[in-house]
Amino acid sequence: MRPLAGKVVAVLGASRGIGAAAARLLAEDGATVLLAARDGAALAAQAAGLRADGLAAEAVALDVTDAAAVEDALAAVQARHGSLDGVVNNAGLIDPVAHLADTDPDAWARCIAVTLTGTYHGCRAAVRLMKPQGGGVIVNLSSGAAHRPVEGWSAYCAAKAGARALTAVLALETAGSGIRVYGFQPGAVDTGMLETVRHAGLGEPAHLPREALLPPELPARVIAWLMRPEAADLAGQELTIRDPGLRARVALPERAYD
Repeated sequence: MRPLAGKVVAVLGASRGIGAAAARLLAEDGATVLLAARDGAALAAQAAGLRADGLAAEAVALDVTDAAAVEDALAAVQARHGSLDGVVNNAGLIDPVAHLADTDPDAWARCIAVTLTGTYHGCRAAVRLMKPQGGGVIVNLSSGAAHRPVEGWSAYCAAKAGARALTAVLALETAGSGIRVYGFQPGAVDTGMLETVRHAGLGEPAHLPREALLPPELPARVIAWLMRPEAADLAGQELTIRDPGLRARVALPERAYD
């Protein structure tokens, strides 16, 4: 069974980690997947690997801080395939990880530009394209850092808190339009972002043992499931992989998620 057969889904921030895992699972569920990120070479190789496995995948290099580039890429995939059924806003940075007084202002602003403004660009383009076709699904990657302060993470906490509020506003504005909007906290995941945190040594997640981290495939399974109709009753909510009820519905394996 391929529950997303005939659907077209774009993953922004798809070159590695959760985004790459989500792109593969979405494709395995039958969707045609557009992989987007700055690293064009990595994306091209990834898309080629998916196609070699008989899956439908395309790649486009773009910077999510460029509103026109995001909208053009999503409009183009919609035009090629006749619809744009889902957008996953996964692009994000955690740098600079340092005490606020020691941060570089340009690096701090870049984190906000990618993690918050990039999410806005993806949401704006998605809504403008999905409304005329009668609906679609938007999943914005959130974080526990959107809800609580973490030492050394001032830019990331601010960006994710802003993205959480943006998601809530968008869910309010699109209610009744056929567009489903979700925020999703993936938990502590074994990605390059966590390696950056470990190197800086700031914040509780920096000291988590490697075996406590989740593989990217587990949150990716939630993202793929949210694209399905059976997730419709959760639209408008901020969800977390720590919720046992959500894990049961997605049929995630038992393990420590906290």
